[in-house]
Amino acid sequence: MHAAAVLIFILAALLFSYLYIIRPWHLHWGATHLDRIAVLPGDALSPYASAVVTHAVNIDAPAEAVWRWLVQIGQDRGGFYSYSFLENLVGCDMRNTFRIVPEWQQRAIGDTVWFGSPKRLGGRARMIAALVEPMRTMVLATPADWELIRAGKEGLDTTWAFALQRKGANTTRLIARLRSAANVTLWQRVINFFFELTHFVMERKMLLNIKKLAEADPQVRLSAA
Repeated sequence: MHAAAVLIFILAALLFSYLYIIRPWHLHWGATHLDRIAVLPGDALSPYASAVVTHAVNIDAPAEAVWRWLVQIGQDRGGFYSYSFLENLVGCDMRNTFRIVPEWQQRAIGDTVWFGSPKRLGGRARMIAALVEPMRTMVLATPADWELIRAGKEGLDTTWAFALQRKGANTTRLIARLRSAANVTLWQRVINFFFELTHFVMERKMLLNIKKLAEADPQVRLSAA
């Protein structure tokens, strides 16, 4: 009985630590209170989202340098600058490209951003560019939400937004925000538990790599000086 009580106490302590310390930290990694409450471009596309994840990073480079890397994301472009070996474990066929490719420097509203090869995963691993403002923001939406948005309605599912905020001639704050619908069933909550952790690990790596790449881009830095 004593051992069982100790085990229950440990499990309760771990659960408390995760829910009230670890989870709030990874849901808002790098984000200030102002970042979390700020209304970002794209928020209005999915106004009913009940789950919001906001991550942020300061980059010592102008917005032009950051955008050059951000606009290249996608399985059929430069990848997501994250852990491609993990992405490939689920069949994404991902390969990161750590160089600027001129052909990938355009992204239009309505473009498909692939998260996996179109030939695999049933062609479902994709989002649509619902809002694109070069050097300022790019917002991706699920295909279902995109159909609603293009019809002048509000999205009901998920959006993934990136906002670039200029903090000086050579400083940019890159904010990433994921907005999604409520998890109603127990199964949805279980899936979301693992998704939240995975999203944090992958997006943190992505933001840090974009920071590293943009800060090491002398061409854009000199042109902005």
